[in-house]
Amino acid sequence: MTQPRIELFFDVTSPWTWLGVHNLVPMAERLGEPIAWRPILVGGVFNAANQSVYAARANPVPAKEAYYAKDLKDWARLAGLTIRFPSPDHPVNAVLVMRCAVALEARGKVQPFAFAAFDALWAHWRDLTDPAVLAECIVAADEDPEAILAAAASPEVKAALRANTEELVARGGFGSPTIFVDRTDMYFGNDRLPLVEAALLRGRADAAA
Repeated sequence: MTQPRIELFFDVTSPWTWLGVHNLVPMAERLGEPIAWRPILVGGVFNAANQSVYAARANPVPAKEAYYAKDLKDWARLAGLTIRFPSPDHPVNAVLVMRCAVALEARGKVQPFAFAAFDALWAHWRDLTDPAVLAECIVAADEDPEAILAAAASPEVKAALRANTEELVARGGFGSPTIFVDRTDMYFGNDRLPLVEAALLRGRADAAA
């Protein structure tokens, strides 16, 4: 099987990732390019490669924080999404939800689950550490919650999530969403999607030449 040209390393507890995924999926469909979904723990990425995030959270710059909130609202409005942020509950513990994403990725059902989880968290601030909330997201992917939650607790799924996270760091990633085109061409963040599309089209042109 041919490796998809687009790899998406993601954690649903990032609002910018919700924007990026929401915008990436229709773009990829329009271009006829499948996405390889790669669930990660963004906290693990920060610990290994981007600890400056914690310093920024501990010592925020007020003007920058105000603009950050406005920027997020502007992008959400453009995308037609409801994103409620910030919240005193942020950052959210992502371990269980991302393990479920790994289990569903193996079944080819990660996209509907991820969309349901993003919406549950960012539109409604529902608790993604609650198995009952996750069960609803799993049902949205047309899978059995009991089976997926059991798989999420397996050593294989835990190892796969850890391996994805470590792989992203090894490949130069430092956050979510991180998108690779043709394995080596890396892009970070929702606002880089025009560059992702340009890279995909450029690769097609090069292959046809």
